[in-house]
Amino acid sequence: QGFELLADRFGGEQSGRNGTIVVRSTGGFDATKRTQLNDFFAALDARNDMRVVSPFSADGARQVSPRGDIAFANVNLAADLDSAEQFEAVFAEMKAVEPAVPGVQIEYGGEVFAEFETPTSEVLGLAFAIVILIFAFGSVLAMGLPIGTAFGGIAAGVMVVTLVSNLVTMPDFATTLGVMIGLGVGIDYALFIVTRYREARNRGRTCAEATAESVDTAGRAVLFAGTTVVISLLGMLIMGVGFMNGMAIGASITVLFTMLASVTLLPALLGFVGDRVEVTRWRGVVAAALVALSLVGYGIKQSALLYAAPIGGLVLLVGSFMPALKRPLPVRRVKPMPETLPFKWSRWVQRRPWLSLVIGVGVLAALTIPVLSLRLGFADEGNYPTDTTTKRAYDLLADGFGPGFNGPLTLVAALDDASQFSVAQRVTESLAATPGVVSVSPAIPNSATNPTAVLWTLYPADAPQSQAAGDLVQRLRSDVLPQAVGDSGLGVQVTGSVAVNVDFSRYLADRLPVFFAVVLALSFVLLMAVFRSLLVPLKAVLMNLLSIGSAYGAVVAVFQWGWGASLIGLGGSAPIDPWLPVMMFAIVFGLSMDYEVFLLSRVKEEYDRTGDNELAVADGLAKTARVITAAAAIMVFVFGSFVLDADRSIKMFGFGLAVAVFLDATIVRMLLVPATMELLGDRNWWLPRWLDRLLPRIDV
Repeated sequence: QGFELLADRFGGEQSGRNGTIVVRSTGGFDATKRTQLNDFFAALDARNDMRVVSPFSADGARQVSPRGDIAFANVNLAADLDSAEQFEAVFAEMKAVEPAVPGVQIEYGGEVFAEFETPTSEVLGLAFAIVILIFAFGSVLAMGLPIGTAFGGIAAGVMVVTLVSNLVTMPDFATTLGVMIGLGVGIDYALFIVTRYREARNRGRTCAEATAESVDTAGRAVLFAGTTVVISLLGMLIMGVGFMNGMAIGASITVLFTMLASVTLLPALLGFVGDRVEVTRWRGVVAAALVALSLVGYGIKQSALLYAAPIGGLVLLVGSFMPALKRPLPVRRVKPMPETLPFKWSRWVQRRPWLSLVIGVGVLAALTIPVLSLRLGFADEGNYPTDTTTKRAYDLLADGFGPGFNGPLTLVAALDDASQFSVAQRVTESLAATPGVVSVSPAIPNSATNPTAVLWTLYPADAPQSQAAGDLVQRLRSDVLPQAVGDSGLGVQVTGSVAVNVDFSRYLADRLPVFFAVVLALSFVLLMAVFRSLLVPLKAVLMNLLSIGSAYGAVVAVFQWGWGASLIGLGGSAPIDPWLPVMMFAIVFGLSMDYEVFLLSRVKEEYDRTGDNELAVADGLAKTARVITAAAAIMVFVFGSFVLDADRSIKMFGFGLAVAVFLDATIVRMLLVPATMELLGDRNWWLPRWLDRLLPRIDV
């Protein structure tokens, strides 16, 4: 309401694209320094695309700190500048005419002047995926098929998302999120199908029969798992927030296309490569390793490593004529099932189910503890990396004018008649006397002759992201303003970044229980229909909640408490973005269900064949361990690589997903699942007859 009133009565002047030029001079600003800086500000003000108010002009008297060593110029950019490329170009032109004033530090504040870097972190995840797949399966084609299929699905998904973005509001990082999620799930889905294809070929099936069998088994599981992820993502629409709707739609489109690519494009590629998927020559391994090295170089911006890719191409070419490089890798010996490490591990857990259960639940519960101090709120320029001019400008303003200067509150009120202006003056006095307020401007009318609205600019004593700043907003709304206006009918709205954080966080907190309930209920019903069981889906839901809670805890510890923040390039601790718990829940819950389906579908397959629950659990874990471990490792590295991104929100999201997948693939799948399956025995597959008749049959 406050922003709408500002736009209506003040023409939106308070919400333009603004920045600041912050200057510091240890010995103060003498006449020479003022002249040089004023010439700089005047040159910028003469441009057609910005207006600059110098701190050394009559209008800028309040823009010099009380100590006199820090000052700032307000910069208002033209409304037609609305893209990162335009801001970057203007910033470069400003830097080009920046004077070198001895003893003066010049920094640029505001998001419009933030250094923009094209994200390249996703290629690091791709490099690790190449290495993991080759080590896990010993085949270059078995590595290339999942990656190629994932890229085909991502490319189609990104094109559709680009079209949809013209109809739906999407944040600027929606495409990056889509690529992150699509790369992870796309490789995983294709990997499960390729693995079943190779198993069928090893049993003597023809290429066509193996392709059909892999799509009919793993393909069904992929369709179900992908549908679960899409349902979880679209559950975010319940939140009713425009940009979150855009994120949900964009991510679900990408997942949908990677899923479809796995059951359409991949079978065609399998038919094309045939038996060659089992043959890997040294030239292919060396070339793949060099390509991975080149991708690492691109991701960490080491140009010398980029030459590895063309060298890899040369190795492929020369390898056709060199016997040493043409020689195939030795075929791995396939161990009998009881001799495999996953089978032995499952048996160890099954012999100690209570110990395994206590250890697993204890670790996850301990990691969940930080969630109790979760505080929602948006990051600001203070959380930029310490080596950026944006962060330095933020710190200078806080040093010169106080911590709250970077997060002023704007209060606005509509005047029904002229008599209310005296009430507005009384509001000014009440605001100035409020604890936690450093200063407040007089009530500024929108018209000197016929005012219909007034506004105040209030500077808190505390930093924008502090709990005290949020408490001040609550106190102004509930106590200070109602007492100041009395029964005059004057309605004062509190706006500004801190107020937005308070309102948005409260709005999401009110809707989160509904969102969680809908996603959990739908997933529970779907799993019941698939496994014809009551306890298996109940366990899955509870264990997934534990792993998600643990991931939340890790995010709070690093990004809110600041544990190890400097190691990943954070400018400091800050509240957790309000959208993150929602988006993480949707993605992590969907991905957790993926692994649950792939593992338990194998267990159910073995149980239906043997009727022995203990043997079915051990066999199911052993048969899926390699592929689930490889898939999870790829996910961890793909998501984890985004921790290197410059955007704090992307860092946070990638870190949270990487931790969640790691915990799910280790503690949940390796400890809790076999332990609980052993404890419940045949009761795992119990379902009341009346419920069995009601549920639809879904065969995966």
